[in-house]
Amino acid sequence: MASKNTTGGKKKLVLFDAHAILHRGYHALPQFASSRGEPTGALYGLSTMVMKIIDELKPDYMAACYDLPGGTFRHEAYKDYKAGRKEVDSELVEQMKRSYDVWSAFSVPIYEMPGFEADDILGTIVELTKKNKNLQVVIASGDMDTLQLVEGDRVLVYTLKKGLSDTIIYDERQVKERFGFPPELLPDYKGLRGDPSDNIVGIQGIGEKTATTLISNLGSIEEIYKVLKKDKKRLEKLGITARVQELLKNGEEEAEFSKTLATIRRDAPIKFGLPEKFWQEEVSYERVATLFRELEFRSLITRVDKLLKKNGVTTETLFTPEELVPEKDLRETTVALSLLDPSNSSPTQEEILSYARVKDFTKAKEIILQEIKKKNLEYVYEEMEKPLIPVVKKMEERGISVDVKYLAGLSKEYHKELSKLEKNIHKSAGEEFNINSPKQLGDILFERLALVIKNHKKTEGGVRSTKESELEKLRDTHPIIPLILEYRELQKLLSTYIDAIPPLVQADGRVHAKILQIGAATGRMATKDPSLHNIPIKSDLGKRIRDAFTTPKGFTLVSLDYSQIELRIAAILSKDPTLINIFKSGRDVHNEVASKVFGVKSDEVTKDMRRKAKVINFGVLYGMGVNALRTNLGGTRQEAQEFYNQYFATFPVLAKYLDKVKAEADRNGYTSTLFGRRRPFSGFRSPLPYIRAQAERMAINAPIQGTSADILKIAMVRIDKMLEKEKLSDKVFMLLSIHDELIFEMEKG
Repeated sequence: MASKNTTGGKKKLVLFDAHAILHRGYHALPQFASSRGEPTGALYGLSTMVMKIIDELKPDYMAACYDLPGGTFRHEAYKDYKAGRKEVDSELVEQMKRSYDVWSAFSVPIYEMPGFEADDILGTIVELTKKNKNLQVVIASGDMDTLQLVEGDRVLVYTLKKGLSDTIIYDERQVKERFGFPPELLPDYKGLRGDPSDNIVGIQGIGEKTATTLISNLGSIEEIYKVLKKDKKRLEKLGITARVQELLKNGEEEAEFSKTLATIRRDAPIKFGLPEKFWQEEVSYERVATLFRELEFRSLITRVDKLLKKNGVTTETLFTPEELVPEKDLRETTVALSLLDPSNSSPTQEEILSYARVKDFTKAKEIILQEIKKKNLEYVYEEMEKPLIPVVKKMEERGISVDVKYLAGLSKEYHKELSKLEKNIHKSAGEEFNINSPKQLGDILFERLALVIKNHKKTEGGVRSTKESELEKLRDTHPIIPLILEYRELQKLLSTYIDAIPPLVQADGRVHAKILQIGAATGRMATKDPSLHNIPIKSDLGKRIRDAFTTPKGFTLVSLDYSQIELRIAAILSKDPTLINIFKSGRDVHNEVASKVFGVKSDEVTKDMRRKAKVINFGVLYGMGVNALRTNLGGTRQEAQEFYNQYFATFPVLAKYLDKVKAEADRNGYTSTLFGRRRPFSGFRSPLPYIRAQAERMAINAPIQGTSADILKIAMVRIDKMLEKEKLSDKVFMLLSIHDELIFEMEKG
C-alpha cells in the first residue's frame, strides 16, 4: 500500500508524549466515567487527540512514548527532582494502564525504558532518525520541555496551548520568536531561571527577563560564564547589574547542574526502527470500535470510521443502510436496546448490530429480544414500551404549534434587556470586558474587585471558577453579581429557546421534536431538536417562553398530571404505614411532614415550614445528603441534620427501604421498578469516591422515578386506546409527556 500522507516527498513520523497528553485529558475532563464507574476522562482526551492528529497531520508512522513508574537518572543525581509535585491520582494511574489498549487498537508501537522519562525516549528517537533526510518528525505533547528538540523543519512540536482543542505547531522560527533564542538553548534558559514544576532551582534571584537577555545575547551558559570572567563591561552594556553578576558568579555550579537536569537525553538504550508498513495498513477498525464501545465513547465510533476511510483504511463496519430495514422493526429494536442499555437513549442502527455482534439486522433483533427475555424485561417491553411506539409516532407527527412572531418580539425585548445588563455590568466593574470570557470575568471579580469566595473551586487549569454555583456564594457581596447571574439567565433563554426554536418550526407552523421513548436511565421520556422538557418555569423571564406554544382556532392546550406521584410510589414501595396513612386519609403530605418535623399541630404549620418539608420530602427521595439539604433549606448544617434525623424518625420503614435499595443495587448491579424495569448500577465499584456517592444517590431514586415513568407510559397507551374507541382521535391529541405530566391539544366545547 502506498502512503498518501506525504509532505513534499517526505514521510511523517508522529511521536506521542503519552504521559503529557493523558495528564492534560485527565485534568480537562476530570469527571468522565463509564456507566460501570471506570474513569475515562484521560482516555477520552487521548483518543480524541490521536484522531485529531491523524486528521490534521496525516502521519505515515506513529509511536507512543511513556514514563515508567519509579525514579530516573535525574532522581539519582538530585533526590529533590520534581519533589514539589503531588502524587498522581489513582484514577489517572488506572487510565495510564488502560491507555495501552488505545495504542494497541490503533496499532501504534510503544517505547519506554526504566530510568528514563518519556522526553528522553522522544529525544533518542529524534537522534536515531537524524540521518533519514526523507523523514519529518512531529512530537505531540502538552509539555513545553520538548521544544528543545525542535530542529529546522525536520523536527516539529505539536503542542496543546489550552485544553484539548487549542493547539499550535512549533518549528525553529516560532521557537525563536517566542523565546528570543533557538531551541537548543532552552536547557540553558532553565539552568538560569530554573523550573518550579520540576523543582529545578536554577540561580536564585535570576528570573525570566534576565535569563532571556543573557541567553539571547550571549548564548549558552558556558559562553555566559566566559564573558563573566573575561569581559564584565559587555554584561554592563546589556544592563546586567553588579548584583546579578555576583549571583551568576556564586551560582555557576547550580546553573550547570540545573541545565543538565533540564536537558533531554538522546541516548536512551532503546531499539527503534520505522515500521515496515504504514499505520494505515496495520490499524483495525473493529479493535478501535470494540474498545470505544467498552469505554462508552459512542460519539467517537462513527467519527473514527469516517476518519479511517478518509485515510485509505478499509473498515468492515457492521452497518447496514437504514432504508433496507423497515421503520417498524427499527423503532422496536431501538426501544428494546434502550431498555437493555438505558444510558443509550437513541441507539443507531450500527450500534444495534454492534451490540448483537452480527451483520444481519433480523438476527440482531432476535438476539436483543432474547436478552430482553433473559433479563425478565418482557412485561415492560411487550406491555409498555412496544404498544407506546405508535403513540409516540403520532405525537411526533402532530407536533406543537409555535407562535414565531411572539418569539421574535420576545427576542427583540430580551436582547435589548441583555444590552442594558451588559452596560450596567461594565459600569459596576469600572471598565468594559467580555462577560462571556471566564478569564476576563475572573480577573474583574477576583483581581480588580478583590471578591473572595470561601473554599473557592478552581477549574482543571487551576483558574478560579466563575460557574453559577460559585457566583451564587457571592450574590450579596457586590452589586455586579446579581447582574451577571441575570445576564447569564437571559442569554441562556435566548440561545437555547427563544432564538433556537423558530428555525426548527416547519411549514405547518409546528415544531416536530424527536421524542426519545427511553430518554433517561429511569425510563422517563425526553425530546430533542428541540428539547421541550426543560422549558424554564422558575423565573418570570422563563415562564413567558411557554406562551409561545399555541393551538389552532377552536383548540386549547390542557395539562394533566399526577399529584405527588413519587411520594405516593415511595409509600407503596416502602410500605411505610405512616406515609401510607397520610395519603389514605387525604391529608396534605407536606403539611403533615412539616407538623412532625417541626413538632407543631397541623393547623399551626406555616408556609415556610411547608416549603421546607417539601424540600425534605423530595430531597430524601433523590438521595440528598445533609450538606445538600442545608444548601436547599438555608440555615446551619446542624439544623439540616436535625431535620434529617427527625424525618427518618417519623418514617423509619421508609428509611430502612432506602437503605435496602442501596444495598441491593450494590449487590445486584441494578435496581428494579415495581413493574420490573431495570437500571444498571456499577458505580458502587468505582475507584472514584464521587462516582460511588453519585451511584448511591441515583440508586435511591431510580425505583421510585422509574415506577412513575412506567405508570405514565401505561396511562398513555390506555388513553390512546380510549380516544380511538370513543372516536375522539380527531378532537384530542396527545402532544408531550413531561415527567409526571401529559400535555394535550383538545377541541373546545
